[in-house]
Amino acid sequence: MPIVCLDLEGVLIPEIWIAFSEAAGIPELRRTTRDEPDYDKLMSFRLKLLEEHHLKLADIQKVIGTMEPLEGAAEFTRALKERTQLIILSDTFEQFAKPLMAKLGYPTLFCNTLITEADGTVTGYKLRQKDGKKHAVIAFKSINLGVFAAGDSFNDLAMIREADAGCLFRAPPAIRSDNSDIVCVDTYTDLLSQIDGFLSNPEGK
Repeated sequence: MPIVCLDLEGVLIPEIWIAFSEAAGIPELRRTTRDEPDYDKLMSFRLKLLEEHHLKLADIQKVIGTMEPLEGAAEFTRALKERTQLIILSDTFEQFAKPLMAKLGYPTLFCNTLITEADGTVTGYKLRQKDGKKHAVIAFKSINLGVFAAGDSFNDLAMIREADAGCLFRAPPAIRSDNSDIVCVDTYTDLLSQIDGFLSNPEGK
């Protein structure tokens, strides 16, 4: 049985930290996994900025409440779920994702968790698993599921390479050029075409 694993931010929804950066007027928060391959380093940087600016979880959630999926993402997700099972593998946090999952028709989501104080101060985060995207794909393959994977960032490369098939989606130039052996597409039509090719021949024969 084939399944599809997709990244979330930059693929189906806008980058949450970029949206919050713009709303809060803190340009440093625009830095994402497209820019920084070390996730722990990136999150430490973010948490320090939240502390310096006295920002809490509710401040971020307020911005998330105004966000919508990327143009065409909801329709793409519906079309994909008519074809096969969709699992979102994301480094976002469960406290961020719920309202956006509703707008995408509640696909299955594996993500991380923020650690907060009673007053909403964000003090840390708990990874579901280190290199969780890659290990999820390995686990799916271990139960004889064929896996297609797609994403746009440094932290998606391992799951794409581990999957039976996959591609980059709207990846920045540096990631494209450094991984030129991986197909990169820029529209949902082309992404669905890549997936359809896999679903029609999941064993690559």
